[in-house]
Amino acid sequence: MTKLVRVMITLTYLLSSPTQAEPMSGKKLYQAYCAQCHGMEGDGYGINVEFMEVLPRDHTDTEEMVTRTDEDLFKVIKFGGKSIDKSVLMPNWDGILTDNEIDLLVAYLRVLCCEQEGE
Repeated sequence: MTKLVRVMITLTYLLSSPTQAEPMSGKKLYQAYCAQCHGMEGDGYGINVEFMEVLPRDHTDTEEMVTRTDEDLFKVIKFGGKSIDKSVLMPNWDGILTDNEIDLLVAYLRVLCCEQEGE
């Protein structure tokens, strides 16, 4: 089975779970939208890494992540890497995620970088 097929199956499962009526948590949003590049643990080693010229940000790197404000993280998720002079490989999610969902992702990034525990 190709990696793309596995990714599609995972996304289908995550996005069609029976609790779809409930709001998604930051962790589930991260797993659905970010993990392919940033890894399930947030370490920057997702399944797409082998196809990328620039390694994705390691969200577990506390030293690096504390230098980013919540506003910077919100902006890069919403408008993409180019919006903060980072990699153009980081897509913009403004057409897919709501501001509230982006806020949940920012909060989860703080868990990954600073608490080292899941939600």
